[in-house]
Amino acid sequence: MIHASGLTKTIDSGAHTVEILRGINLEIPRGQFVAIMGPSGSGKSTLLGLLAGLDTATSGRVVIDGNDITGLEEDELARIRGRKIGFVFQSYHLIPTLTAEENVLLPLELAGENHTGVERAGELLGKVGLLDRRDHYPVQLSGGEQQRVALARAFVLRPPIIMADEPTGNLDTANGRMVLDLLIGLNRREETTLVLVTHDQEISARADRRVLLRDGVIAADEV
Repeated sequence: MIHASGLTKTIDSGAHTVEILRGINLEIPRGQFVAIMGPSGSGKSTLLGLLAGLDTATSGRVVIDGNDITGLEEDELARIRGRKIGFVFQSYHLIPTLTAEENVLLPLELAGENHTGVERAGELLGKVGLLDRRDHYPVQLSGGEQQRVALARAFVLRPPIIMADEPTGNLDTANGRMVLDLLIGLNRREETTLVLVTHDQEISARADRRVLLRDGVIAADEV
């Protein structure tokens, strides 16, 4: 499902070059739940951004579900991201002027598939326990509820891959566990591949596989 070979990412900061990632090789099969871990500054989020086509590698190659995204123009990258990947971020990224239902519908509208969207949005909002709050705006929802809306939005187009960057990082323990349970449950039911960046050992313990980054290289890869 995801193949990365020889990925490097460097940043020139004037006097010297900072190496963020140094020759990452990674294969993730269909349906696997992979936790990417490592200390702050190890390159976790940078790697996720490269795998998702949100950032460009200095060198190396990324193939997503058979699509080589290396060197693609932004329009083509956006098309592949929209069809292949659902995103869950630490900071929710809901549109404040849209209701919960409208936020979930947004990817469908952007893809030109809103004619079937209301039923799908209602199904997912029901699965995350927010069907009765479908008409509420983000400001009317708690942090945990906003992240549950973001989960529903990530799955609405039935993407084969879900990528999550510290999805429970802004939540308290109880809400974090609820969101994680919902994320894993949706992932299993929808039969997607889940790549999740976290520093939380409790979260990583539930993954099928743990990839540890240190100083820009893979220090451990455990099933």
